[in-house]
Amino acid sequence: MKKFLLGTVALVAMAATVPAFAADLGARTYTKAPAYVAAPIYNWTGFYIGGHVGGAFVGDDSIGTGATRSSDGTFLGGVQGGYDYQFAPNWVLGVEAQYSWLDQGTDPVVVGGVYSFSDKQKGLGSVTGRIGYTWGPALLYVKGGYAFADYDTTVTIVGTGAAAGVSSKSDGYTVGGGLEYLFTQNWSGKIEYQYYNFGNTSFITPGLVVGGFTNDVHSVKAGLNYRFNLGGAPLLAKY
Repeated sequence: MKKFLLGTVALVAMAATVPAFAADLGARTYTKAPAYVAAPIYNWTGFYIGGHVGGAFVGDDSIGTGATRSSDGTFLGGVQGGYDYQFAPNWVLGVEAQYSWLDQGTDPVVVGGVYSFSDKQKGLGSVTGRIGYTWGPALLYVKGGYAFADYDTTVTIVGTGAAAGVSSKSDGYTVGGGLEYLFTQNWSGKIEYQYYNFGNTSFITPGLVVGGFTNDVHSVKAGLNYRFNLGGAPLLAKY
């Protein structure tokens, strides 16, 4: 009986010490899962305005009978504005209006020994659509649409100063492409090539066409845009 009582007391004492021992071990720690990581994707959706500088030169410089107009490059500067929409999710569709001022005048050229030709390109404008592919902050795009020109082309009869007829037009088409880069969500810079074509210009006298050329211009521009970013904060990609 004494052995039984001693054994019972020992079991009770052990039962009393186990909770205290467990408490001394402290609470079990758990390792949290890694925090959710979201990588930013730049958002091109929204309106923008900006400016550009660059150079331009004529394409077709021949005006007939061995005479040529100046093909020297000239400085240009202008403004642009537009809207872009990003979708699918790496494609960007947009529309842009642009105008460039330039002074591409030429010294008078005598054509056929009878006519004095003078041409002065004063401005180039366009309304274009564009589509591009973006990766990170970069956008590679092509563009095309309507173009218009502000220029003076005159032909006079040598020795008399009398004007000869000129057949020309001031509207045409433009195509081009470029690369744009987002420095921040609101500022982007671009480099761009753009070609303008306004059809044929001809010098006309009664019953006789004495010369002419294709009125086209090549241009290279560097620009800076401020983006209002109506699309909100940068989009997020899940990983």
